[in-house]
Amino acid sequence: MRKFLVLIGVLGVFGMLRAQEGFSFQWHGFVNPHYYADSRSVVGGREDMMLFYPKPVVRDSLGNDINDGWQANMLAITARLNLTVHGPEIWGAKSRAFIEGDFTGATNATINNLRLRHAYVALEWDRHQLLAGQYWYAMVIHEIMPMTNPLNMGAPFHPYARQPQVRYSYFPSHNWELMAAAQWQLDNTSQGFLNGTVQSSTLFARHSLLPELNAQLRFRQGNLLLGGAANLKSIQPIVNTVGTASPQHLHQSLSYSLFGRYRWNQFTFKFQTLLNNSLYEGCSLGGYMMYTDPEGSPAEFRDWHFNTVWLDIERAQGHWRPGLFLGYAKHTDEAPVPEGYGSATVFGRGYDLAYLWRIQPRLTYTTQKGLSLVGEAEYTYAGYKLPVGNLRLSLSVVYAF
Repeated sequence: MRKFLVLIGVLGVFGMLRAQEGFSFQWHGFVNPHYYADSRSVVGGREDMMLFYPKPVVRDSLGNDINDGWQANMLAITARLNLTVHGPEIWGAKSRAFIEGDFTGATNATINNLRLRHAYVALEWDRHQLLAGQYWYAMVIHEIMPMTNPLNMGAPFHPYARQPQVRYSYFPSHNWELMAAAQWQLDNTSQGFLNGTVQSSTLFARHSLLPELNAQLRFRQGNLLLGGAANLKSIQPIVNTVGTASPQHLHQSLSYSLFGRYRWNQFTFKFQTLLNNSLYEGCSLGGYMMYTDPEGSPAEFRDWHFNTVWLDIERAQGHWRPGLFLGYAKHTDEAPVPEGYGSATVFGRGYDLAYLWRIQPRLTYTTQKGLSLVGEAEYTYAGYKLPVGNLRLSLSVVYAF
């Protein structure tokens, strides 16, 4: 924490010294204490503040469901601070840099530690834009992000992650945008066999030699935004850093998305559909299976899929701002072990679910002076063999500056 405060002081002094040389500095952020209570145990992250879905029924020796029962918590780890730097014209382009951190940590074990959220440089011409650094995962369409309470922001229905990347956008006209991105992994990593055990690591993507590739087409006119995206992920699912050499298996997964936003009067409507083919790294659903031959050696890799759709509605003006998030995901594969194979290992999130749905109403009161109060009820129903539901009740105070 002391290092963080020293960094703020140094950057502040540096900002005053450099302002006269064509640079301008803008600080923003918020503090957001958040209370939440769940009716049963959940699959999630960061002390379950990032909620995906409820855990299945597990019976103890007396027949009681050990995952049933209320629990509550309060955290302020999403407190955030960011700095935007506007610089001089470079190569005929407007130059800009952005850096942002919070205290959610890179893993559950590092909660309360300072974590890098965004850090990028952007050059903007009239019809071209180039961005390099850590930014939103390309399947996260930030213009349509659901405005639910932190931390999941619609996950696992809407992806939620950031990745180091290079992103290029071309604007052939005022209405159209073409975007392409090459992405690498850091905090959100793939699963596979590392030295013979199932782990999450950047090594599976690094050994593939290929970045994750994304291409998008967007159309804007007035209050309407429509777009589509395709995403290709390449990993080497088996990596050995000690002992024998790694088998050179390359597995690639294609995912697709259609998305949109429409502003009408005081209300904003956002939607997205996803074909999730192994979007585990994006805090979403889907994954892949490794089939072995009868001798137990890796023989084939196949994706298993979710079809997902969600809708978010919010009143975006006035002191009182009600909102509603609706999400549904359907597992489209039974994925039995094919004839002639020995066994299968599953990687990803949600394989034991046939479906998942969520209804999430919220109400925000904003003073329009930086302070907002948010109340939310989130009911998520998970289609295990024995379906279960979880009700989350949450309250937040947000002071933005």
